[in-house]
Amino acid sequence: MSEVKVNKVSPRSGTGLQLGDSGDTITIPSGATLANAGTATGFASIAWQSSIVTAATHTASAGQGLWLDTSSNAITLTLPASPSVGDQIIFTDYARNWGTNAVTLSLNGSKFQGNTSPNPVYNTNGQSVDIVFSGTTKGWIPNSDDDVTLETPQAYSASFLVIAGGGSGGSGTSSPNYRTGGGGGAGGYRSSFNSETSGGGGSAESALTLTPGTVYTITIGQGGAGSTSIGNVGGDTTLSGSNITDIVSAGGGYGANWTNTGGAGGSGGGGGGDTNPRAGGSGTANQGFAGGANNTAGNISGGGGGAGAVGADGSGARSGVGGTGVASTITGSSVTRGGGGAGGHTSADGGGAGGGGNSGATNGNGSAGTANTGGGGGASCSIISCSGT
Repeated sequence: MSEVKVNKVSPRSGTGLQLGDSGDTITIPSGATLANAGTATGFASIAWQSSIVTAATHTASAGQGLWLDTSSNAITLTLPASPSVGDQIIFTDYARNWGTNAVTLSLNGSKFQGNTSPNPVYNTNGQSVDIVFSGTTKGWIPNSDDDVTLETPQAYSASFLVIAGGGSGGSGTSSPNYRTGGGGGAGGYRSSFNSETSGGGGSAESALTLTPGTVYTITIGQGGAGSTSIGNVGGDTTLSGSNITDIVSAGGGYGANWTNTGGAGGSGGGGGGDTNPRAGGSGTANQGFAGGANNTAGNISGGGGGAGAVGADGSGARSGVGGTGVASTITGSSVTRGGGGAGGHTSADGGGAGGGGNSGATNGNGSAGTANTGGGGGASCSIISCSGT
C-alpha cells in the first residue's frame, strides 16, 4: 500500500476538496483523532444493533439504536455514565409490548428533562424514543418519544384533614320516667396540617406525597341515619391511592337507646339513660374520644364523644353534653369540627362545639349534627332520634 505524507491538502482550484470516490471507504485508524475546528455536517449517525435486547437490564452506549423486546419482562435501560453534548440514543418497541412490560431508564447520574428523579418510564405500545444529551443543566432530552407529557413528573407534598360521618343519637322512651337516648359520636378526625392535632389527642400525621398522573379516590362518609331505637354509625371517610397508605377515618359511634351502651367509632356514642349502668362507646386512637356514661340515679344518658374531648356523663338531672371538636385553619380561617351529639333530655341540651347536635326537648327530636363537620347527632327523650352528619 502506497503512502503519501504531507502537512496540508488544499483544493487545486475553488474551495471544494473531495476524499476518494463514491463507494470508497475512508478509514481513520484506531487511536487517531479527527479534530473539527470548523463546521462538520453529515457525520452524526446511529449504529443500529443487530441483537434484540430481551434481558431485564441493559446498558446503552451513545450512538446506538436499540430494539427492546419486553414480551417476557420489563427492561431497565441504563444510560451512559459520562455523556457528552450531542450524544444520541434511539430505542424502539420491537414487539409492541411496552404497554404490558414497560421500559424504565436508569439515569446513571445524569438528569432527564432537567430532573434527577423519578426514573422515566415508557409504557406505550409501539413507541420509538430518540433522546439527545443537552448538557448538565437539562441532561437527556427526548428529541421525539411519541409523548407530550413530562417523563419525570415531580411529586407534591399535600396536607390533609379527613373527617368521617358522625353517628346518630339514640332514642328514649316517655314511659317510664322519660328514659333517654345517648348522643351520637363524632366522626373520626385525622389531620396532617400545620402541626395541628388529630382527634383523640393524637399528634399531626405526616403529609402525603402525591404524584401527577396517579388516581386518588376520596370517599366521603355520610352521617348515620336517624333511628327509633339504637342510633346508627356514621360512614367512614377514605383517601386512597396506589402509592400512598390509605387514610381512613372511622364513622362516629351510635348513641345508645335507653337500654344499651354507646357504640364504638371514630368517637364513641353516649350510653343510654337507664337504671342500670350504660357505658359510652370507645373512640378510635388518634381519631376521637369515648362517649359519656349514663347516670343511673336519674335515668340520664351520656353525651357522644367528640374529636377533642370525651362526651360528658349524665349528671344529676341533666344529660351529658357532647364532647368538643378540634379547630383547624386548613381552609384559611379557624373552624371547629367533630363535635359529639348531646344525650337526650326533657330540655334541649347542647351538642359539642364543632357541629354536635342538640338533644330534643320532651317528646321532640334531637337535632342533626351540622353539615360537613362530622358532628354527631343529638339524642331524643321520646322514641324519635336524629341523624348525624
